[in-house]
Amino acid sequence: MKTGFTIGKFAPLHKGHQYLIEKGLCEMDEFYVIIYDTDVTNIPIEKRASWIKQIYPNVNLIYAKNPPHQYGLDEESVKIQTDYLKSLVKDIGVTHFYNSEPYGKFVARDLNVKEVQVDRKREKYPISATLIRNSIEKNINYMEEIVYQDIRRNF
Repeated sequence: MKTGFTIGKFAPLHKGHQYLIEKGLCEMDEFYVIIYDTDVTNIPIEKRASWIKQIYPNVNLIYAKNPPHQYGLDEESVKIQTDYLKSLVKDIGVTHFYNSEPYGKFVARDLNVKEVQVDRKREKYPISATLIRNSIEKNINYMEEIVYQDIRRNF
């Protein structure tokens, strides 16, 4: 059985995230999305999870609450982060890690799974959550209506 997962803040969820999730759902027998709690946004983790669940009811969600705050591609930071991820997926039996970030190779290595890179150069969807947070109206076409409306009304 092939079991994949991806991670992210999804702050906010956008078409690039959706493309990655859709690939995982199509290619895996089971697919998990790990949603990180974060201070880069005031959008609650539960709201961000609800967008994913509304759009992809078959996805399995894992809440990454109180994640480590040390980030980076140095070995110490990578170990801290991958040890945390191991604790979240230890009982699942993941086989594939879907991502579009440079850290993907380290997660795959440390969790002993296959890395699946998805649109790393962001050619299909030239967007990031940071770009959206910096200019919501300019990037409206990269968000689902439910995401856009929630952001406009509440955040």
